[in-house]
Amino acid sequence: MSKRGFAVTAAVLTLVAGCTKQSEQTKSTLSEREKDSIIARSQIPGAKAVQKTMTTADSAAARQARIDTAQQNP
Repeated sequence: MSKRGFAVTAAVLTLVAGCTKQSEQTKSTLSEREKDSIIARSQIPGAKAVQKTMTTADSAAARQARIDTAQQNP
């Protein structure tokens, strides 16, 4: 097979592979929050930073909810 024929075949195979549907088994059913929680509980480097970020985000959300409630009920 010539170089040109090989390149065309490779391009066609790449296009066909890119157009196939993803099977249901490869899709994750976990939310971003659940994934982050799993990482935060692991022993991998940076897990503590993920946990700290999640705690900070929770605190900020709780504070914002308190502020919103206070503004609604003066």
